[in-house]
Amino acid sequence: MLGLPDHIRAYLFDLDGVLTQTAKVHAAAWKSMFDDFLREEARRTGDEFVPFDPVEDYDRYVDGRPRLDGTRTFLESRSIELPEGGEADPPGTRSVYGLSTTKNDLVLRLIREQGVQPYPGSVEYLHRLRVLGLPRAVVSSSANCRDVLKAAGIDGLFDVVIDGQVAKREGLPGKPAPDTYLAAAKTLGVEPKDAAVFEDALAGVASGRAGGFGTVVGVNRTGQRAALLENGADLVVDDLSELIEGAAQ
Repeated sequence: MLGLPDHIRAYLFDLDGVLTQTAKVHAAAWKSMFDDFLREEARRTGDEFVPFDPVEDYDRYVDGRPRLDGTRTFLESRSIELPEGGEADPPGTRSVYGLSTTKNDLVLRLIREQGVQPYPGSVEYLHRLRVLGLPRAVVSSSANCRDVLKAAGIDGLFDVVIDGQVAKREGLPGKPAPDTYLAAAKTLGVEPKDAAVFEDALAGVASGRAGGFGTVVGVNRTGQRAALLENGADLVVDDLSELIEGAAQ
């Protein structure tokens, strides 16, 4: 049904890059934050300044992960050790929390300035699922998920939202661990084998595969089809409209 195996009864969607065109906003915020930090580190240590790559570094280290995990993972890739800090650390603090807060402030500013646009093919797909009465969930690492859904005008299209705030409250590990997707399936009352996961991030695809979900759909927005397949996608589309077209044939 709708381009997927007939036994699929629930549909679980990542937010940024699958439903909304906010992945590029996140990549820009990560680059701005890390470049400022790395430039200052180079001045402090005398090492060469190597900027954050908004494609390769973003895809490999931060995309799809909870904000703090993304910060830690990228810093580890550069062999940079920082104190963890805490939630009270203001933006600019030389700590994992301080850098993460800086990134979040940048994202919120960009969203306010640029707005949030959903992908038309994803919106059409969601409307068709709703007409058919099929359960739908958003599973996002973002603590700003509900605000983004509302800004994009699609907040009324989901039965369940598992976001960064829920994960923190429930103690759920972030992607690539499968826990947030498993929580969404449980809340919808379906077994993972009867649910489909839609992801554009390598960490998210790995999450869907680790959770034993019936189908993992990779959404190729940035030319990483092969990597999505390697990380566990069962099929890859450039846009969800391809699934509608395929089902109609």
